[in-house]
Amino acid sequence: MRQPDITLRRLGVALAAPLLLFAAACAPQEDSTATDSTSDSGSPSESASDTTAADPCATDSLPTLTPGTLTVGTDSPAYDPWFRNNDPSNGKGYESAVAYAVADRLGFSADQVTWVKVPFNSSYKPGAKDFDFDINQISITPERAQVVDFSDGYYQASQAVIALKGSAAAGATSLADLQGLKLGAQTGTTSLTAIRDVIKPSEDPAVFPNTNAAKQALLNGQVDAILADLPTAFYIVAVEIPKGTIVGQFQPTSGEQEEFGMLFEKGSPLVPCVDQALQSLKDDGTLAGIEKQWLSDTVNVPVLQ
Repeated sequence: MRQPDITLRRLGVALAAPLLLFAAACAPQEDSTATDSTSDSGSPSESASDTTAADPCATDSLPTLTPGTLTVGTDSPAYDPWFRNNDPSNGKGYESAVAYAVADRLGFSADQVTWVKVPFNSSYKPGAKDFDFDINQISITPERAQVVDFSDGYYQASQAVIALKGSAAAGATSLADLQGLKLGAQTGTTSLTAIRDVIKPSEDPAVFPNTNAAKQALLNGQVDAILADLPTAFYIVAVEIPKGTIVGQFQPTSGEQEEFGMLFEKGSPLVPCVDQALQSLKDDGTLAGIEKQWLSDTVNVPVLQ
């Protein structure tokens, strides 16, 4: 006898379900856009300022060997006019001053710069480095750039020929005049390469471990002339070998200006930041001022061709 009531209730539920669905479809919908916007603006981790990429050249972001310290390499002894009194840390001499100026633009104070000894011939060998960059009159060459990285050039260099006054070498007026002479230079340098590839003397050049040994060989008469970069040549004849003279200058690579660059481990992320600092030093005249202060003028030196 209860069966009819159950059937009617089931019929009512069946009729009510479509009505409930229709009502839900007609109800006002929540603005999901507004909700998401509020959530985004209210979350500190998603703010516009925080989503902006950090400056990779900010001091705290620089991946130096030692956090908070810039480690710079150079050879020992360190010669004038690039370093004064064989002390890279005193800020005196062209390359010492450049290194500290770059450090300053990167955000490092002078007491946050540490110097390490790096023999010239070891600096451009492949592999890991114990410095952030090396500054040591290292010419940028394609061969070296295969295994290390360089900054943009910080000095344009030319090679100079140094002889004793009154010698046969002192009277040379062309590269051809040098071909019959005994020439010498420091091992691993572009000066030595220039002798072999540009001058092409009839006799193999003398190779010395450093500039001091080359200068002594010139004084001893073991060589007729030695080669060095022009600023070093000026210092040699002005201070160290007063009876010496600069025979002339030339570019070791025809049509291209030789440049010194700071040297880095291959793939170093510091390179673009140092280039940025160096460019700012060029743009505001600081680099030119450092050059004027520490390097001799190169006027009145004949060009050997």
